[in-house]
Amino acid sequence: MKVFEEAQLREMVGEDEALSAVETAFKALAEGRVVQPPPLGLDIEEARGEVHVKGAYLQGEPVFAIKFASGFYRNPEQGLPVGAGLVLVFDSSTGFPLALFKDNAYLTEIRTGGAGALATQLLAPDRPLSVAVVGAGAQARYQLRAINRVRQIRELRAWSPVPEEVTAYVEEMGSTLGVPVSGAGGPRELVEGADLVVTVTPAREPLLELDWLAKGATVVAVGSDGPEKRELAPAILGAPTKVVVDSRAQCLSLGETHHAVTAGILAPEEIHAELGEVLIGARSGREGDELIVCDLTGVGAQDAAMAGVVWDRLGGGATP
Repeated sequence: MKVFEEAQLREMVGEDEALSAVETAFKALAEGRVVQPPPLGLDIEEARGEVHVKGAYLQGEPVFAIKFASGFYRNPEQGLPVGAGLVLVFDSSTGFPLALFKDNAYLTEIRTGGAGALATQLLAPDRPLSVAVVGAGAQARYQLRAINRVRQIRELRAWSPVPEEVTAYVEEMGSTLGVPVSGAGGPRELVEGADLVVTVTPAREPLLELDWLAKGATVVAVGSDGPEKRELAPAILGAPTKVVVDSRAQCLSLGETHHAVTAGILAPEEIHAELGEVLIGARSGREGDELIVCDLTGVGAQDAAMAGVVWDRLGGGATP
């Protein structure tokens, strides 16, 4: 089994490859060509840590993948990054392991950013966007770098429950994106008037309320990837909001959709579409000046497609 380090993987794939991979994943999901078990989640509360295990097989592909990714939110106190992880790649014809990608969650970060960019491309208003990002950590950076590849950003505002993160984020992203970037004093001020709102925190209580959001806004909710996490008040997903999910089955057990259904705000049959259905034209995307929420909990198909792109760039090859 071949082992590849994070530095090698960063040289091979970036935001463009990730966007291509997530398009492949969501198209395959919409067409029923994915074998994908439910994710496994493990919380280690004393360390404020969480572990996610996801995987899938995209039918017809030479490999399948299992991904382990963790987020330990006290790590910065020790000078360590929050995220870590690895990806195992297997031959889909024999089941033999082919490669270990010691990516330290890099592949997870860029495929998550790619999904946010795809959601923006398909669902956000077709104009230069005023963007608000809730959170200022690593994924807030990956999201905006990816979104900047598919839509023109007019301005970016940032707010974080961890205030000390915002100053560095504003300085870095202003230089990276080449657009005006500013910090906001609070979440309400942040999102008022924004065309696109991206939420990327590990919050377990709602940070945003319905009446704060602009008419016709798109909310790309990324942070709530576990059953206890939530960033949006459940009312935001109520009628007449158009709710799009990465996976109906998964979002009924975790994510923002899960909380809205549990609260009786949203019925499962009121979910408008999966993102892949919008991608292939089976369901509508934006239809005028409407509020849209895209609930992205992260699916194993994304990880399998991402691993497939990397394996292909490595030259593929048969089982030794």
